[in-house]
Amino acid sequence: MNQRTLQSQSQASDKKDGSEMFVKPLLKQKTAQVTVLMLLLSVMMPVLAYAASGFKDLSYRNGTVTGTVYSDVYSVSRDVYLYDPNGTQLQVTTATYATYNVTEGVYQYNLNVSGLGNYSYLRLHNVSDSVYETVYRSNLNDPGYGWGGGGGGGGTSTPAGTVIVPMDGSVSATELEKALTDANEVILKLYGETALLPAKALKGFVGNKDKVLRITNEYGTYLLPVHVLKLEELAKATGSELDSLLIKVTVAKATQATADAVTAAAKSLGGAKLSGVVDFNLQAVGTSTITVDLGNTYISRILPLDKAVDADRTTGVLYNPDTQKLSFVPTLFTSKDGKHEALLKRSGNSIYAVIELNKSFDDISGHWAQGNIELLASKLVVDGVTDSTFEPERQITRAEFAALVFRALGLQPGGSSSFKDVSASDWYAGVVAAAAQAKLVEGYEDQTFKPNAPINREELAAMVVRALDYAGAKPEINSSRQAELLAKFADAKQIVWAQAELAAAIEAGIVDGMTDTTIAPRELATRAQSATMLKRLLSGADFINN
Repeated sequence: MNQRTLQSQSQASDKKDGSEMFVKPLLKQKTAQVTVLMLLLSVMMPVLAYAASGFKDLSYRNGTVTGTVYSDVYSVSRDVYLYDPNGTQLQVTTATYATYNVTEGVYQYNLNVSGLGNYSYLRLHNVSDSVYETVYRSNLNDPGYGWGGGGGGGGTSTPAGTVIVPMDGSVSATELEKALTDANEVILKLYGETALLPAKALKGFVGNKDKVLRITNEYGTYLLPVHVLKLEELAKATGSELDSLLIKVTVAKATQATADAVTAAAKSLGGAKLSGVVDFNLQAVGTSTITVDLGNTYISRILPLDKAVDADRTTGVLYNPDTQKLSFVPTLFTSKDGKHEALLKRSGNSIYAVIELNKSFDDISGHWAQGNIELLASKLVVDGVTDSTFEPERQITRAEFAALVFRALGLQPGGSSSFKDVSASDWYAGVVAAAAQAKLVEGYEDQTFKPNAPINREELAAMVVRALDYAGAKPEINSSRQAELLAKFADAKQIVWAQAELAAAIEAGIVDGMTDTTIAPRELATRAQSATMLKRLLSGADFINN
């Protein structure tokens, strides 16, 4: 073989070797790209259908929890926190990666943790995806053991309509939304004193008046209808997007100093505290935090009681830390199957308790309104002229009755009055201002209120009906029914302007005729008549038991 032939073969060999050096990496790169593409497709397609995180196939037996953690986002492992029924953290464990489930589009992690003890149930928290789950012990003999009657069946999830909230107050949006989908009343069992409700889980239910959150712990219960939350407005007010907004509900035991102050305030009135002292609060948390204003929407709170009570001599109260005084809160009392509760109704947030008080006056013995006066005095709605006298037949002024109506609704005074004859230094200034803002009272055309003028029965009926309207309990009557109600009173023509209000008051059972044929609209009202109308107002609004 000559030199030229050898050189030619060498060049061909070099070209071949260079080609192979180029093609092999190219093939590897193409193969890797195809593999990545296939992996992405295999991940993305199931995610579109499934897109979830959570737990499945959980088992809790002999102090050991096993099961699977799954997520649509890959990581090497998943941290899982475990809590006992009291919300105490027992352990932090790691669920290790096992496989990718192509059908469901999720990554699966093995969970196996022992030495946990034999509780009725445990609470699991997948920290990476902020998902919570409850697992019940599967070898319990008592089916009623554990939260919500769960422990007997070895269930792998929280009972329908129940969400268990750990000590930090965090609530899974997915879990809350599912609970609201499954049940009209969702129970949120607090291990601590707060629940942080994701607005994005609530937004789909704000138009449904049947959806209620029962947020409860050992101190009390907050009943929150979802429809009262104006989420878009709250998000804007807190400077956040709706999907990042949180609704913070607090049911907290008051400090010992506050509890002692409530006890002292009740004692100063001649009464006694019957319940714990609890701070109920409702806030919106975004970039900033604000108190949620519920307007005139009454929200219920429940305080547990140790015993059955006399509903006529017991009342829910609001404690004002600034004045260290107690005031009336509309309250219903129930006792059933050995369980005693007080249900307090109010639109605002504050510190609440229940007190017992038995109040009477020397000058009402045998009076036709004695029962009504004693009931309202024991509930802090009416006061005596002195500690021992009520003066039931004395006339009552417009300012005095406005204050009584305002108090009966459980409202708090505040603001400044626009009436020319109401000075900021007058005892009734804050009450009249707030009552006017709530549309419970009106002034005259000359912008006066005439606070010290005696109130007549027509004006009194009008204020009471406005109060019924504020409480959502005003009866609706048409013009023919109005004419029918007033027709039997020969003096109905003496009604100057409040025909509709007087007819509504008669329909609601708040106003009676002075006789079978007279309504006496211009007659001046007495303190006894005022107390009687207020008692009927409270009964009609379902603010007291009877």
